[in-house]
Amino acid sequence: MFFYLAKIGYFFIQPSNFLIALVLAGLISSAWTRGRRTGRLVAWAGVLGLAVCGFSPAANWLILPLEERFARPAQVDGFDGIIVLGGAVDTVVTGGRGDTALTTSGERITIAARLAGQLPAAKVIHTGGKGVVISSQSTEAEGAARLFEDFGIPAHRVILEDASRNTWENAVFTRELIDPRPGQRWLLVTSAYHMPRSMGVFEKAGWTGVTAYPVDYRTRGKEDLSLGFSGASKGLRRFDIAFREWLGLIVYRATGRSTAFFPAPPDPQ
Repeated sequence: MFFYLAKIGYFFIQPSNFLIALVLAGLISSAWTRGRRTGRLVAWAGVLGLAVCGFSPAANWLILPLEERFARPAQVDGFDGIIVLGGAVDTVVTGGRGDTALTTSGERITIAARLAGQLPAAKVIHTGGKGVVISSQSTEAEGAARLFEDFGIPAHRVILEDASRNTWENAVFTRELIDPRPGQRWLLVTSAYHMPRSMGVFEKAGWTGVTAYPVDYRTRGKEDLSLGFSGASKGLRRFDIAFREWLGLIVYRATGRSTAFFPAPPDPQ
């Protein structure tokens, strides 16, 4: 139920959808004599919101704190496994075309292949089922398995968890599948903007020895705080992603699925 409520609810409050709805509502309202002035104000507010979110650096202001929260480890050695969160495989297109299609988060899988080469004894665990409300003919695990084989990673090293649909289920289902032992160390690979929520969720689900390995950065760093976008669709897309992640942090904390509102790395000893 949580999965469907989250997907459907976010559709209506996703900034780009909400602002378009605001414009349409304003235009409809302005057709009525009594609501003409208010309707125009609402429509212009929606247009202004689309322009600000689409062209200004607002999306970078939202996403940069998320990306900067966790840094990659200086050394990558001694890890027992590499946990790759789903989100990199387009299950709808993959199912329709019969070959793995990647999303804009495809780096989660490609970087995992590099890490598998640096850690030849480590298991490679991909966690992700379908994660979409609409029907698809493939799971993310199936698409990831095909790519791992193409990358030359032996099948005995790969473990696929194909039932999870969100980050909480990633953590819980993978822990049930792997049954990690005390003292084992794990690299967690996901998009940098998604890493704070992921680390908080994995810790809440009972994982220990997990180290963040953020990938799929959308910004260069602080220099992008003054950088706008050449196309409104680009800015709106990034704004939607960042807004969704901040909202996810709030909801996961409120529902007891994370250790903190904005999880942070442990203090160095």
